[in-house]
Amino acid sequence: MKIALIGFGKMGQTIEKIAIKKGHQIMLRVNTKNDLTSKADTLQSADVAIEFTQPDQAKSNVKFCIELGVPVISGTTGWSKDLESVREYCTAKGGAFFHSTNFSIGVNLFFAVNEKLASLMENQPQYDEVLIQESHHLEKIDSPSGTAISLAEQMIQHISRLKQWVNYTADENVNLGADDEGELPIFSTREADVPGIHIVKYFSDVDEIEIIHKALNRQGFAQGALFAAEWLVGKKGNFGMKDLLNL
Repeated sequence: MKIALIGFGKMGQTIEKIAIKKGHQIMLRVNTKNDLTSKADTLQSADVAIEFTQPDQAKSNVKFCIELGVPVISGTTGWSKDLESVREYCTAKGGAFFHSTNFSIGVNLFFAVNEKLASLMENQPQYDEVLIQESHHLEKIDSPSGTAISLAEQMIQHISRLKQWVNYTADENVNLGADDEGELPIFSTREADVPGIHIVKYFSDVDEIEIIHKALNRQGFAQGALFAAEWLVGKKGNFGMKDLLNL
């Protein structure tokens, strides 16, 4: 498989190492010093593009790939407001677009567990204090993480007493859980050498329930992105990890 890597930071470099070991060919490496549009001919010769850049670059990068007829995987977070328009563009152009806030297989199983737990909590109002904690490396720009937002949106969808999520830093003093406004707090921290930790907690007067996912390195994210790229080739439409994993 011929791969174009759009974004060649730590994630792009990890994907490259795994891809080469699997016998794939890296056709193009685009970093912040390169102009993607000037590489159109090389990009068009790729079987698939894998995009991990910055929130302000993702929309144009993805649309450019779709315009050239190149299936594109995007793991960039922090641009959710533009996703629907890009999906509509993909449909109109007959392209292939795969987006996920997190490509880790483990995290997506964690999403499934979170959704199931949230559906059970709808009828358990005694767990009236709820929170999400997330921690990432210092280079991560968006806060809260896309994964934390996905977890929060699942919980809000299934628990009617939760109305909105609000992001806080870990040292802020807040009233936990669903208050009169139905607030779901997300506590975000940034530390050196933390690939990603996500914790969901429910509290009652008599006990606590906690689910946690802890990434040990970037390998799981890179492997999942490459797995998605292999799966996407030859398909048309908009996809995500639920499609890939049949969740």
